Amino acid sequence: MNAKILAEQIFLAGVECVMPHEIMRRYLSPNDDILFVDDKKIKLESFNNIYVVGAGKASAKMALEIEDVLGNKITSGHVVVKHGHACALRYIDVSEAGHPVPDHNGYAATKKILEIAKQAGKDDLVICLISGGGSALLADFPEEGSVDDLIKLNQLLLKSGADIKEINTVRKHLSKVKGGQIGKAVYPAQLVTLILSDVIGDPLDSIASGPTVPDSTTFSDAIAVLEKFDLSLKVPPVFVDYLQNGERGLHPDTPKPGDVVFTNTHNFIIGSNKIALEGCRQKAVTAGLSTFIITSELEGDTIEAANKIFTTTLSFQKDKKVKKPCCLLFGGETTLKVSGKGTGGRNQHLALYATLLLKDQKGMTLLSAGTDGNDGPTEAAGAIVDTKTYEEAVKKGLHIESYLDNFDSFHFFEKAGGHVVTGPTMTNVMDIIVVIIE
Repeated sequence: MNAKILAEQIFLAGVECVMPHEIMRRYLSPNDDILFVDDKKIKLESFNNIYVVGAGKASAKMALEIEDVLGNKITSGHVVVKHGHACALRYIDVSEAGHPVPDHNGYAATKKILEIAKQAGKDDLVICLISGGGSALLADFPEEGSVDDLIKLNQLLLKSGADIKEINTVRKHLSKVKGGQIGKAVYPAQLVTLILSDVIGDPLDSIASGPTVPDSTTFSDAIAVLEKFDLSLKVPPVFVDYLQNGERGLHPDTPKPGDVVFTNTHNFIIGSNKIALEGCRQKAVTAGLSTFIITSELEGDTIEAANKIFTTTLSFQKDKKVKKPCCLLFGGETTLKVSGKGTGGRNQHLALYATLLLKDQKGMTLLSAGTDGNDGPTEAAGAIVDTKTYEEAVKKGLHIESYLDNFDSFHFFEKAGGHVVTGPTMTNVMDIIVVIIE
C-alpha cells in the first residue's frame, strides 16, 4: 500500500462529493414550470423576471447548473469568482476578482450585483449563489474609503489570528451587501439562496458574511474585534471612524432577526464539510481501511490542532481493538497567525509541523489540504507527509524549524516534495485532513 497516494485519492473523493455539478443536481429538480429546491416548490410562471446573483469560488459553476435548469427563463444575472475560477455562461455575467485580498474587480462586480438586487420587484425571483470566498469577493466599503483601504484592512485581518466569524463581523459593518443587506435590497421579491458552506458548523450568518440572512452582530462587536487583535490604530482611520459613527447611530446597522425584509427569503445549505468527509470515508472503506470521521469542526490555532490530531492518531495506533490499516478523517479550518516573511498556508504549515511529530513514529501518513485547491496565496492545496519526511529533508540539507519559524512551508515542500496540487477545484468546504495508520 502506498499510503501517500491513497491519502490523496481519499481527499479527492471528498472534494468530488461537493463539486457544484454534484450538489446542485441533488437539490434542484425542474418539472415544466415548477422548480423544486430541496423541499420548496417554486412556480416559475408566477414571476415576471428571474435574476441570478452570487459570490464565491464556486459561484460560476453553480450558475452554470442554474442555466442548465432554467435556460432563457433567466432575465439577467452576475456572479463574482476568484481569478481562475470563471467558466463560460450564456445568460449570467461573471467577473473574476481578488481573493483572499479583495481588489478593484471585486468592487466593480459587487456594484453590479447590488444593482441587479435593487431592480427586482415584488413579482420577481432572485436566486443567490453563495460559496466560500464570498466575503472577500463581495468587495465594497463606505463611500469615504477606497479599494486600497479595503485591501489593507483585509490583509491586517487575515494575518491577525482572528477567526472567520470575527473577520466577517468587521466586514459586515463596512458593507452595503453583507450582513443581510442583499436580502434587504431584493425585498419584496422572492429570494432563494443556495449555499456551499465554508464555515465551522454551517452558520448562515457567517458564510460569505451572510448577505441574505439576518445579522445579530453590531457596530460595537466590529470595534471589539479590532481592539481584541490590536488593529484599531493599524486599519485605515476612515474605517474606524465609520464604525464609531455607526455605533453612535449615525449609520444604519445591518438588518436583524425578525426584520420584514426576510419575509420572502429562503436559504438552503447544499454542501458542507460533513458531506465531503462522508465522501472520503466511502473511498477509504472501499480501499479496505477501517475508517473514522473524527470531527468536521476542527478549529483554533493550527499548531494546537496539529497536536490534537497527533494525540488522536497515537491513541488509535495503540488501540488493539482498531483493525489496521485504518484512516482518520478531520475537517474544518484552523487559524494561523503569521509572523514570518515566508510563503505558505495553514494546511502546508500544519503538515510541516507534523513532520516533527511523526519523525520518531512508524507507519503514519498525514495529508492536510484545502478543498478549494488553494492554501493561502499559493498554487498548492496543501501537503502530505509521513514518518520518513523529516529524515529525507535533513538529507537534503533542509532545516524544518527554520521554515516553520519563517512561515515558509510552501518553499519547504517545493524543495522537499510533498505538495498536493489540484488546481482550482471550483468548490470550497474548508479543509480536510486525512491520516492513515498502517
